[in-house]
Amino acid sequence: MTAVRKAGVVGAGTMGQGICEMLAFNGLEVYMVERDQTRLSHAICMIEQSLDKQMERWALTSAEKKLVMNRIHPMAQLSDLAECELVIETITEDLDSKLDIFRQLDQICEPQVILASNTSTLSLTELASVTHHPERVIGMHFVYPVSKTDLVEIVRGLRTSDETFELTKHFVEETIHKKGVMVFESPGFVTTRLICLFINEALHVLEEGVASADDIDSAMRIGYSFQHGPFEMADRFGLDAVLAALERMFREYGELKYRPSFILKKMVRGGQLGVKSGAGFFSYDKDGGRV
Repeated sequence: MTAVRKAGVVGAGTMGQGICEMLAFNGLEVYMVERDQTRLSHAICMIEQSLDKQMERWALTSAEKKLVMNRIHPMAQLSDLAECELVIETITEDLDSKLDIFRQLDQICEPQVILASNTSTLSLTELASVTHHPERVIGMHFVYPVSKTDLVEIVRGLRTSDETFELTKHFVEETIHKKGVMVFESPGFVTTRLICLFINEALHVLEEGVASADDIDSAMRIGYSFQHGPFEMADRFGLDAVLAALERMFREYGELKYRPSFILKKMVRGGQLGVKSGAGFFSYDKDGGRV
């Protein structure tokens, strides 16, 4: 197979935006599909904003920004991905919606096209089960923030072929210059499973009144060189996403350590989802900066 030049990304949420920007930055033509026109326009604005921030830090020239933006093509239909050589699905963690996307992609894309999912907790084997070519379905789990984290978990489902795995690994390491780690399918894989437990334990420490959210974050950030402490991390992932991941792992493993903290449930019910809603454990401006 020749190098991937055209990639499709389904979903224009935070992860979808990050993946599109990163792919375009690495020279690929990116077709970003989002049915909701408002969300699509918002995603393009957010990518532009992210590139502007890099220009302010002299990490990018205006000519480079223009090149990246010109490589991103917003689309409203999945059928617009027929010409792509690789498609990454990155919609919300809802099994039925993802199954529906894979059913459609299987019919739209040629049999040799790799269909990847950015899921962090769902079964790749189950997603592949609704396609006629389950051997080409694989997990490519990017870690937030996509542009700054040089890691991709490459997740093999039960029927993922060796060829699909090798091509994906080559794409991750040679085309987008990230480290690919191979993971066999299991709820939460490596990163989500460990980081959600870390966040959940921090919530228990907070519930017990041992220390404030700010001090717990400082302790882990300064003491152990984390880029963000557990609470800011949760705010940036989206508290609803952390809750969904913990609930799924609790269901799948049946172990109490995965049972989400009561504080987390309460905050999600109250619409305090973190950066995307402007408030979580901390407050944020519209650019996602701490207030």
